[in-house]
Amino acid sequence: MRQKVIAGNWKMNKVMTEAEDFVIEAGKHIPADENVEAIVCAPFPFLPALVEKTKNTRLKIAAQTMHYEENGAYTGEVSPLMLKNIGVTHVVLGHSERRQYYNETDETVNQKAIAAFKHGLTPIVCVGETLEEREANKTKDVVTEQVQKALTDLTPDQVAQTIVAYEPIWAIGTGKTASSADANEVCSHIRNVIKDVTDKSVSEQVVIQYGGSVKPANIDELLSQSDIDGALVGGASLEVDSFLKLVEAGTK
Repeated sequence: MRQKVIAGNWKMNKVMTEAEDFVIEAGKHIPADENVEAIVCAPFPFLPALVEKTKNTRLKIAAQTMHYEENGAYTGEVSPLMLKNIGVTHVVLGHSERRQYYNETDETVNQKAIAAFKHGLTPIVCVGETLEEREANKTKDVVTEQVQKALTDLTPDQVAQTIVAYEPIWAIGTGKTASSADANEVCSHIRNVIKDVTDKSVSEQVVIQYGGSVKPANIDELLSQSDIDGALVGGASLEVDSFLKLVEAGTK
């Protein structure tokens, strides 16, 4: 049975005091259930403090992106070495907003995934189609290419540890959500792509999340699907009560 993974992606929200208050409170109430993992993906300035505040809890702290080099003349960037050094455990790679606004490509996502594993970080690799691609029936083609390229040159063990987040771009922050059946169909397709890249046993280990206007009202139905193993959540992860309801759903 695959672990359920609920990751709250705060994006560019909160200030330090709000962030600390959130993880202190949430950390007290994360279920003591090994079948669910709870992660907060926070802005860079908060990471050291949040790692410290969650040391004796089951709440993990993730970065929202990183560079693929360990160091160098990359003004404004943060390296995997820096993240590992402060105790971050996960990193989001290839989020659609990073692809849209900051020129993230399938190739750089792959470079970052390789670098993440080199430094003991677990990558959460985001894939998903635009509304135009969906309406042109290109969803599976787009997602196939994104997954294949992201996993290039990873070992089977590394692929098995990778978290893949399917986030249809048209559903992010819009209030629109793919039906649970539609979301599961794409997540199942992703698992088949991973099987083709590696093998069935590896593909069955990979955690595949759904993201796109996920909230407490629809999380149970999404998690009841055969190939949806969690959620990468934006707005609904900004309040402690809402985030804990999402995590609690992973224990059912």
